[in-house]
Amino acid sequence: MAELALDGANPDVGLLYDINGLAVSAPDWFDRVMEFTGEYGIMLAMVLVVLWCWWSVRRRGTEEDAVATVAGMVWAPLAAGVALLINIPIRGFVERPRPFLDHEGIEVLVDGKTDFSFVSDHSTMAMALGVGLFVAHRRFGLAAIGLALAEGFCRVYMGVHYPTDVVGGFALGTAVTLLLAPLALALLTPLVSAVSRSAHAGWLVRSRRAAVLDRQRRHETLDIAEPRQGAEPGERDLAA
Repeated sequence: MAELALDGANPDVGLLYDINGLAVSAPDWFDRVMEFTGEYGIMLAMVLVVLWCWWSVRRRGTEEDAVATVAGMVWAPLAAGVALLINIPIRGFVERPRPFLDHEGIEVLVDGKTDFSFVSDHSTMAMALGVGLFVAHRRFGLAAIGLALAEGFCRVYMGVHYPTDVVGGFALGTAVTLLLAPLALALLTPLVSAVSRSAHAGWLVRSRRAAVLDRQRRHETLDIAEPRQGAEPGERDLAA
C-alpha cells in the first residue's frame, strides 16, 4: 500500500490531488469551515440524527417498533467502537504514511496527524454509525449514511487521507456493523425490551404518553373482539 502511494500515476494519488486541490483554491474561511466539519462537525451531526431518531420513535412507534429501533440504535455506536478496535492492527500492518508526508503540494488543513493513514478512523466510525442506524430505521439511516459519505470527502479535502483510506474505512465500518448485527441484536433486543417494561427506565424506550395510547388501543381491540355472552331478549324471541 505504501509503495502504491508513492506512484504519481496512481489514480488514488490523482484523485487526492483533484479533491485536495479544491482546498488550495478555496478562500481561507471556507477551509476553516471544512476543517471543523471534517474533524468534528459531521460527527456531531451524526449524534443529532441518532437523537432525533430516538426521540421520534419513542413518541410515535408501537412498543415492538420502539424496542427494535432502540436496540439497533444502541448497536450503532457499539459497532463503531468495535470497528475502530479492529482498525488498530490493520493500521499497524499496512503502515501507510499520511499523504502529505509523501507528496508535495498537499494543502493540510489540520495539524498533528502523525499516525498511519490506512484506514481512516473518521470514515470507519461514521459509516458504522450510518449503517447501524439504517439497520434500526431506514429513513434516518439514509441521512446518516449521507453524512458518512460527506465525512469521507472532507478527510480527503483536508489532505489527511487518500481516497482509498476512506473507501477502506467505509468497507470496514459496513462489514463490522452488518456481520455482527444478528448476534448483537439478539443480545440487545431482550435487554431493551426489559428496559421498556421498567417503571423507572421505560421512558428511555417509549414515552409515557405513547405507552398509555398503546394500552388504550389494545383495550379497544380486545373490547371489539370479545365474543357476546348471550343474545338479546328480542333475538331469543325471534329464534323461538
